[in-house]
Amino acid sequence: MKSKVTAGVLGILLGGLGVHKFYLGKPGMGILYILFCWTGIPGIIGLIEGILYLVKTEEEFNSKFNQKYARGIAV
Repeated sequence: MKSKVTAGVLGILLGGLGVHKFYLGKPGMGILYILFCWTGIPGIIGLIEGILYLVKTEEEFNSKFNQKYARGIAV
């Protein structure tokens, strides 16, 4: 089960390297962030995404990133 706080903090602090994307199970996007980290753009996007993760409700976050656990049981 993924934590929205962990994802948000990773996005804010290490978003330029795509660490939050790897954490959320999106390695393709994480690699894309690494490839373009030299431009600084992924850092800005990671900061914004980190803030958005933190302001989402638990239900919104779980429905998007914890679909296997949405009903309280692992599938």
